Amino acid sequence: MSSPLQRAIDQISTIVLGKRAQVRLAVACLVARGHLLVEDLPGVGKTTLAQAIARSLGLAFQRIQFTNDLLPADILGVSVFDAATRGFAFHPGPVFAQLVLADELNRATPRTQSALLEAMEERQVTLDAVTRELPDPFFVIATQNPSHQLGTFDLPESQLDRFLVRIRLGYPDAAAERALLAGEDRRSLLAALQPCVTPEALRELQQRARAVHASPALLDYVQALVVASRAAADIAHGLSPRGGLALLACARAWALIDERQHIEPEDVQAVFPGVAGHRLAAAAGNADAAAADARIARLLADVPVP
Repeated sequence: MSSPLQRAIDQISTIVLGKRAQVRLAVACLVARGHLLVEDLPGVGKTTLAQAIARSLGLAFQRIQFTNDLLPADILGVSVFDAATRGFAFHPGPVFAQLVLADELNRATPRTQSALLEAMEERQVTLDAVTRELPDPFFVIATQNPSHQLGTFDLPESQLDRFLVRIRLGYPDAAAERALLAGEDRRSLLAALQPCVTPEALRELQQRARAVHASPALLDYVQALVVASRAAADIAHGLSPRGGLALLACARAWALIDERQHIEPEDVQAVFPGVAGHRLAAAAGNADAAAADARIARLLADVPVP
């Protein structure tokens, strides 16, 4: 019998067709208590993926459409004077949800983009000298358009690093696209989805993921990948210590999905492109996606498994 997480992945994969590996990586990111960045062209299913995850995992969902005139208060909330009480009342913004979709994040100005940083890192919001806790679980899925498109503001490296995983969906294969064309509208199918996991069960799974065992030999492998990324001549900056911890956390979640209590090298290899791809910038030139994928593949090929 499949686990609740596997059933959730199966269900989401009936909505986002032909992208099971990306769906599983997105769920692993959530289980690892990280945040997800989905970078791709408009119209390939980024928003649909976020909605399917929210419904399949029973999470309260809010969508924020980022535009160049969006203000931080539109995300975080605002204090409004109440004449009846002669005081200020806080009206929470859409960030106070369990799953927040920051749609087209890089269309907003850097000031507005940065409004999410404290929420993502500290899982809290500080306004008017008052700190308010965000819901638990709390998961941000941000989408961004390719940087060559009009009206975009590139995310700085420090902000990219806040995302545990980055994925690209890409075009569907022929069979998946035919099923999309011949089948029901995805929005209609979304409405029929039932939760496979409750928020309470998800919190328990997140705690279990932290306890998945990493052997000394496995830690040697993770450390070797980190060191190799720093020594590569065509990479500007290798993985930071936080990047290494992110790799380990995501590998733990990937193993838990298979109901294993230990990490195998294949788990690390499965999550490495999603965890490292947005953290390993090219030293000079070759900044396109194909070149980035080639750097990742070379690191995995060059570093031997203990």
